[in-house]
Amino acid sequence: MNSEKLLEVKNLHVSVGDKEILNGVNLEIGINETHVLMGPNGTGKSTLGYAICGNPSYTVTSGDIIFEGESLVDMAVNERAKKGIFLSFQNPLEVPGVTLSAFIRSALEQKTGKRMKLWDYKKKLKETMELLSMDESYAERDLNVGFSGGEKKKAEILQLLMLEPKLAILDETDSGLDVDAVRTVSNGIKIFKERCEGSLLIITHSTKILESLNVDITHIMENGTIVKEGDASLVEEVNATGFQELEI
Repeated sequence: MNSEKLLEVKNLHVSVGDKEILNGVNLEIGINETHVLMGPNGTGKSTLGYAICGNPSYTVTSGDIIFEGESLVDMAVNERAKKGIFLSFQNPLEVPGVTLSAFIRSALEQKTGKRMKLWDYKKKLKETMELLSMDESYAERDLNVGFSGGEKKKAEILQLLMLEPKLAILDETDSGLDVDAVRTVSNGIKIFKERCEGSLLIITHSTKILESLNVDITHIMENGTIVKEGDASLVEEVNATGFQELEI
């Protein structure tokens, strides 16, 4: 584990409309660390991811989110993304009229503030798609339009590897995938860790996606707050006993 802090969430309270979802979340993630966030449905796990990334539907009512020593609370979504924060969605959106290739290239240029030579970009994209066993034709299809669930998740992992964020929040990335798709996604996450040395916050109910990763810290969330933390063995404890039997 790295003692240098990348992300600090301090006593975070978040509401959607009049309903408070998070009520005092504290979380720290160091550079190049892998964290897992688990907990029952409806306890606020995805809300934490959306709040960190700045989704305007989620209002921070108190507390702070600090990334590389700077508060994010009043920062726009696109500015957070430029700083190196990436969020994968449970249900990725379809974007007709924008190809997967054009979307990733635009995101890269927004992040770096520089135009990318088309030849260099296409070379990197081709190499990265090969790592994920993705057919090159997907690059010229409209983003997620007509994609299966597994193809959408592969497309998100492709974006992750191309953008090389400092912090990737993966929200139920393995949800609804068959065994082969989970293996591909898991391999892509492993490649990200090896190539980019970025930090991960993996929100999941399943542990299949974690099998090839070294988990530093596991967090258990209940009723909008983190109630227990431990190492990778806490994941196995949850598998064996469920959330209700955990000693909090």
